[in-house]
Amino acid sequence: MSTPPAVLRPSDWRIGIWRSFLRAHATVLRDLERELADAGLQLGWYDVLLQLAEAPDRQLRMAELADRVLLSRSGLTRLIDKLQAAGLVRRAPSPDDARGTYTVLTREGFDALRKAVPVHLEGVRAHWLSHYTDDELQVLGGLLGRLSAPPE
Repeated sequence: MSTPPAVLRPSDWRIGIWRSFLRAHATVLRDLERELADAGLQLGWYDVLLQLAEAPDRQLRMAELADRVLLSRSGLTRLIDKLQAAGLVRRAPSPDDARGTYTVLTREGFDALRKAVPVHLEGVRAHWLSHYTDDELQVLGGLLGRLSAPPE
């Protein structure tokens, strides 16, 4: 693995690859957002509902949910307010901690998610997976895994 130069310039070819990654990310997210909107959900809403559907008892503490959806706690609070107003989630006090709050997936939220899952998965297939072979995806998974691995 080569060592990057101490100072990068905008013309460095590696910066071009970074920009390509950002453009690809934005393009795929825009396409997925549009398709999910047609199914009645925003991508951020989908992510929250999916995390709750996969959690034990379909509920998570707000702090854990914020970590899973990669939002700040304040950003998640605003999002949960909207989801609750739409009837897709509800808040519940923690039985173990008077200060703690759980976000719980409602039946309506589960139904909305179930409707959106095939749309989202088809979008991921069409806009992302179909551009790579399985071998390329294995390599890409390893490369991207380095970015989220804990420091040694």
